[in-house]
Amino acid sequence: CSTSTNKPVLTLFTKKPCPLCDEAKEVLQPYKRRFILQEVDITLPENSAWNNKYKYDIPVFHLNGKFLMKHRVDIQKFEDQLRKLELQN
Repeated sequence: CSTSTNKPVLTLFTKKPCPLCDEAKEVLQPYKRRFILQEVDITLPENSAWNNKYKYDIPVFHLNGKFLMKHRVDIQKFEDQLRKLELQN
């Protein structure tokens, strides 16, 4: 089905343990059919650039490669951006 390929990609920059990340994923649970969640562990060597950028700010979210929010999920902002992307497709 072609709709799945057009789903926006929500990238979560995270590390273990990250209670705020777990909380954020809970908050996003009702929306999970509308996007693809991609998690990036910033502690992995290949992600050192992200680690330098976000080590004090996780969780950080990018939607389709663009910075969206950090620390806590702003549902209104997420909804708005998600809806915009869905309307483009």
